[in-house]
Amino acid sequence: MRLLVVCLGNICRSPMAEGVLRARIEASLLAGQVEVDSAGTGDWHVGQPPDRRAIAKAREHGVDIGTLRARQFDPGDYHDFDWLLCADRANLRDVRRLAPPGGARAGSGLLLEWAGLAGDADIPDPYTGGEAQFEHVYRLLDAAATGIVARLQRDYRHQG
Repeated sequence: MRLLVVCLGNICRSPMAEGVLRARIEASLLAGQVEVDSAGTGDWHVGQPPDRRAIAKAREHGVDIGTLRARQFDPGDYHDFDWLLCADRANLRDVRRLAPPGGARAGSGLLLEWAGLAGDADIPDPYTGGEAQFEHVYRLLDAAATGIVARLQRDYRHQG
C-alpha cells in the first residue's frame, strides 16, 4: 500500500502528515507494508526542506521531518500510489484536475475524511500563522494518522 499526502506547497501540512503517519505505521502491525510520501500542488518550494516551524513542531512531538524535501505533485503519482490524500478541498480539486484520462490506479480523497474523522474536512494551512496554528494542525494530523492506521489494519484483517 502506498499513500501520498498532498497539500499546497509541501512544506507544512503534508510533510508533517508524512512524518507522523510513518511513525504511527512503523509502531503498528503495518510496519513494512505501507509506504508514505508527500507532495504539493504548487512548485514554489520544490527541493526545499519543510518550513522551520513544521520541523520544530514535529520534533517537539518526537517526529523528524528535517530530511524531507518538497516536490510537486505529478500526474504520474496516480499510477505510483494507491491513495492520494489531500489536506483540503482546493488541493483535492487540483489533484483531480490532473487525473490521467482513462482512469488510474490511485483513489483520491480528503485526508481527514479518509481517516474517519468528523467535522470540517479541511486541514487549515498554518503557513501564515504562528505556533498555535502549527500545534493545531499537528494535533489534527496525529489524530488522522491514528485513524488511518486503524482503517488500514481493519482492511488488512479483512483481506487476510
